[in-house]
Amino acid sequence: MAEAVPVRCPACLRENGYTVPVFPCACGSPVVPPLDLAAEPLPLTRRTWSETWVTVRCGACGREGEWPHPEVGCTSCGTVARIPVHPLTPEPDAGSPGHPPHWPRPTPTHPTPHAEGHTPGPENGRHPGDGQGRGEAVDGAGVAPGPVPPPARRAAFRPLTIRTARDAVTTAALYLRWLGFQDVRQPDGLPVPSAAVDLRAPGLVAQVDPTTAPAGLRAVECVWLNGLTSSATSVYFALAGYTDEARARADDLGLPLFVMDLTGMPQPVNDPADGLLGTGA
Repeated sequence: MAEAVPVRCPACLRENGYTVPVFPCACGSPVVPPLDLAAEPLPLTRRTWSETWVTVRCGACGREGEWPHPEVGCTSCGTVARIPVHPLTPEPDAGSPGHPPHWPRPTPTHPTPHAEGHTPGPENGRHPGDGQGRGEAVDGAGVAPGPVPPPARRAAFRPLTIRTARDAVTTAALYLRWLGFQDVRQPDGLPVPSAAVDLRAPGLVAQVDPTTAPAGLRAVECVWLNGLTSSATSVYFALAGYTDEARARADDLGLPLFVMDLTGMPQPVNDPADGLLGTGA
């Protein structure tokens, strides 16, 4: 977790502690917006979509993505300030042929081929029989090419940045497919921002709440009853979280609850959701 940094309120000049958010890149590495603490924070008087997002480059794979612009609310006067970030700079190796401009280059995993008739010996770091007894495959020349790779795992989920209610519904549908549910169907037409949206698939009943109010007890019970009637798994997604009563009831019913932020990465908020994330559909 990133450390908290002091940010001075532009209105009352009080210093507030701010923890830099850490976002997940599609490659699985953490991404942190580069704050420009030398610049003065600006009071936020109005919001526009174009100013709500900032482009940040992943330090591991070089992928550029849009993430929420860092903001901090003053605990004294209530002013919301937008924290400046350093702009992106061109990559030094941009345009290099054969590789993306800022992706790490592959490294060899096998020993360098030797000249014909040369037997690998101690001088090249490998001795005959080094790979035996440790789960490594040895070829006919007595050279162990490396350990047997582990079985393939589920690829990392690639989130979709949420800007509209439709983005929230699409993200939930993509996440359910990533969990293993097949033929997830979205409703036709644009979703109403003030209403929850149903998603259906064989053996699945899901609801996505794109509103700014926490999902309540009745909403959780309704989606559970729909799943019970259809003999299907029920899942709930919400942007604004859940009330305490809704979370307690979902735990009693074994209903998985997920919360989504603007980055589009669903996070489990109870044990049934953790179990679904671990096992998949």
